[in-house]
Amino acid sequence: MSPLPVITDYITPFLPLIQTSVVVGLLLWAAHLLIIKRYQSLGNERLFSRQLLMLALTFVGVVAIALALPVSDSSRNQVITLIGLVISGIFAFSSSTIFSNIMAGTMLRVTRPFRTGDFIEVGDCFGRVVERGLLDTEIQTENRELVALPNTYLITHPIYVTRSSGCIVSTTLSLGYDVHHSHVEALLLEAATTSGLDEPFVQVLELGDYSITYKVSGMLEDVKSLLTARSNLRRNVLDSLHGGDVEIVSPAFMNQRRLPDNARMIPARAKRTVLGSGSAVEDVVFDKAEKAEQYETSKRELIEHIKACTSELEAAVDNDKQRLKTLLADYQSQLKALRHARGEAADEPSDDDKETPTATDTPSRNDAQPG
Repeated sequence: MSPLPVITDYITPFLPLIQTSVVVGLLLWAAHLLIIKRYQSLGNERLFSRQLLMLALTFVGVVAIALALPVSDSSRNQVITLIGLVISGIFAFSSSTIFSNIMAGTMLRVTRPFRTGDFIEVGDCFGRVVERGLLDTEIQTENRELVALPNTYLITHPIYVTRSSGCIVSTTLSLGYDVHHSHVEALLLEAATTSGLDEPFVQVLELGDYSITYKVSGMLEDVKSLLTARSNLRRNVLDSLHGGDVEIVSPAFMNQRRLPDNARMIPARAKRTVLGSGSAVEDVVFDKAEKAEQYETSKRELIEHIKACTSELEAAVDNDKQRLKTLLADYQSQLKALRHARGEAADEPSDDDKETPTATDTPSRNDAQPG
């Protein structure tokens, strides 16, 4: 007896399963190329919705393969029920798995505690937000390093966000009891004012056994220059106190050299040398975050202009209609060029411009009226 019929009889019940598996695999591969691989340059934040769609398609593919199993209807229903239980169990017990990061990323998208370009501090990490992805959020630190923070870490730890409208810049120092606090406060206020801070104030934080702890603060409106402002404040505090004949020494200060009794630990005043304009600290440290924020800001402004122009076009008369259409087309051209420079496809809508009208699909009221 030929073994071929036996093999054929054995394989035939599995043919639907094999065919379904091949088709599902090819469809998922094609979907990955069209949905994610094609737009790889968009970054994690722009791929967020596409990654969720790909995850949903994968679940659908698994269910389709389960339906093609060569078993009875009751067994097939049990397999589908088992898959549902496994998926539910994954979501229920995924406190430290990939699915918890997906849910955390979705939660951050809904609550929006911060935006691209914001300064945030989470735990020991401080920096500017570069991208918000499906699984993690990328920030650029003060050392120009890119740090990926898991989304579960962000929702389980307090997030300190520096407001774009302004923030408080401060520094602390300890001085001895031999200097009157009113003299110190005046010098610290002078240093804060010289640093360009608004509404400066001084606090006495602690009366220690050997020294008084002061804190000088002020409002900084341009939060992008946060690092420079902190450095300038500390530098000006040194200049102001030394210029006021105030020593800055810690309680544990010890000098091994023999000095006269009337010697004071104040450096001689030196003429400040300007070495050149140079680059701002923030331009070097937060370059990627700065570019990401500039892109988001420019895109948001163009979308707002397009919406405003479209609203005016609906109520425009014949004299203004052509001018508004030209202006609208110019805004749309700028938006397209901006997205092209970023690496986005021209037909790729974002969260901000999903409902952005165009010059061709938004007729004015005068166009809608019969002649």
